[in-house]
This record gives sequence, C-alpha cells and structure tokens, in this order.
Amino acid sequence: MLLQPLMMTDKQDDEDETSILLKTRPKTKRPPLYKVLLLNDDYTPMEFVVHVLERFFNMTHAQAFEVMLTVHKKGVAVVGVFSHEIAETKVGQVMDFARRHQHPLQCTMEKEE
Repeated sequence: MLLQPLMMTDKQDDEDETSILLKTRPKTKRPPLYKVLLLNDDYTPMEFVVHVLERFFNMTHAQAFEVMLTVHKKGVAVVGVFSHEIAETKVGQVMDFARRHQHPLQCTMEKEE
C-alpha cells in the first residue's frame, strides 16, 4: 500500500481554513511616579535637614550634605522619586518629624512629568 501525501486545496471558505489566533495581552501602564521636594526656609538648621535626609531618604552623610546645600542655595531640591503611596508617606514622615522638633521645614510632592 502506497501512502500519498494529502494535498490541501485552495478554498475560499473561511470555515475550511486553518488560522492561528494570537492572544494579545493588554499593555499595563506603569503607575505614575512622584517627586518628593524639600523646601528651604530661614529657620530650620542645616544639621537638622541633613539628619532628615539621612533618616528618611537613606542618604549617606555626604549625599545629605550636598542635597541640603542645594536646598539652601536653590530654595528647593528633589530628594527622591517614588510611587504615590510611598511619596505620600515620606512627606508625612518628614512633616511630622519637623513639627515634633519645632522646625518649619516643608516637604511636598508633585507628579513627575
């Protein structure tokens, strides 16, 4: 018995054609990031700002000192970029800590563009 290869005929009917369905995954967008900003004032001691940067933003003393000088000279500096929840928490921690130590240090957040 001889086996002959099956030949597919060209048919126009869609029901007879074999097709591959591709599953497409919807692209998930990354959540927006938020910059945490430290604002300069004329009353908060520089040493306190350095301490805040080391404690809440895990900076080395040298990094914290450089950022503190930027805040002092330019009036504001970005001290970190985080998800909304983390940025909000960091701002709250800094503001509470400053208030407890009776310093008017201001910390805010804004959406990164």
